[in-house]
Amino acid sequence: MVNPAIEGKIYPRTSSYLVGREKIREFAKAVFSKDPANLDLDAAKKQGYKDLIAPPTFAVVIQERSLIQVISDKEAALDFSRVVHGDQRFIHVRPIVAGDELTSELKVASVKQLAGNSMVSFETQIFDSNQELVCTAISTLVVRGEA
Repeated sequence: MVNPAIEGKIYPRTSSYLVGREKIREFAKAVFSKDPANLDLDAAKKQGYKDLIAPPTFAVVIQERSLIQVISDKEAALDFSRVVHGDQRFIHVRPIVAGDELTSELKVASVKQLAGNSMVSFETQIFDSNQELVCTAISTLVVRGEA
């Protein structure tokens, strides 16, 4: 069972992640993106971007860096071997673009117990090198009980 005392806890900001053009292309291919601005530099520039733009769900790559902190936090008592992904949402202020240097900061929004399982919701804010908000990733993990 996840420790309910971590509700409201804010984890330290992650080190920066430099978004690479090839990482965007790899991710776009993996999610079967049809947006040419995810794959072709000329197409992205024609849409007004300085470089390739990432598919909206690419933000999970950055969010994962914050989630690792929770998973490794002994106080949280979050057994990742029992996790099922319950929900994922992204609120973008602007697209993630190749060349962005991003950091993230995670807050445990809620910890609830339901039928022997823990439902843990996270809000992860993703910032660029100017400390401007790029995206908020909201996710819920279900940690199955041992029964």
